[in-house]
Amino acid sequence: MKKNNIDQSFGKQEVSNKKRERLIRSVFNKVAPRYDLMNDAMSFGIHRLWKHKLVKLAKPQANQLIVDLAGGTGDVAMKMMAKNNLVLVADPSLAMLTEGKKHHKIQCIATTGEQLALADNSVDTVTIAFGVRNMTRMEEGLKEILRVLKPNGRILCLEFSTPHKWLKPFYNLYSYYVIPRLGAWIAKQPEAYTYLIESIRRFPDQEEMKQIMQKTGFSEVHYHNVSFGIACIHIGTKL
Repeated sequence: MKKNNIDQSFGKQEVSNKKRERLIRSVFNKVAPRYDLMNDAMSFGIHRLWKHKLVKLAKPQANQLIVDLAGGTGDVAMKMMAKNNLVLVADPSLAMLTEGKKHHKIQCIATTGEQLALADNSVDTVTIAFGVRNMTRMEEGLKEILRVLKPNGRILCLEFSTPHKWLKPFYNLYSYYVIPRLGAWIAKQPEAYTYLIESIRRFPDQEEMKQIMQKTGFSEVHYHNVSFGIACIHIGTKL
């Protein structure tokens, strides 16, 4: 079944693109100081294994320009660093970038996914972990990624997805009742984590996301489920 249009929603509200963008920026400005801690608490640290797999599939190499889009605090970017390559964190939230600089030596630019401040055909690899669903206009963001990638460059997108049927009822209970309470306790922002859970619920499933990426212009699109489909790594190539 087709999910609700994520580009015009915030939590359970239907909102304009501009209002959605403003509200999402507010969410990440609020949660930035405890964002990494909350990720560990919500996933019991498993998100680190998912990101390790993302990096393994990305195969960072020397002399590459790699952009970690919506890279926030820089945890993925640090893992992507190889000898003589350049890893750039791109994120619209100055609060998240500032938090990242407190802990990592990262190079970063403040830019939105829909209007990347990067030249055409300039990037070898784009990674994006748990950020594509927060774009105001996801398909426009994917087209921008396609624009900046070099021929044969790849996108690797790690995002929450649709878990296997046997797991889904337990996952839904945990998402709706536990995560907002963790948000209230640890990050002091229950509303922010209620939004994040609703954005996961509205996000396309594995096959729908594959079709969106193909429609956008990516080739050789395929995906790898992690943790029984709780999250998924989508990979596409610019030919």
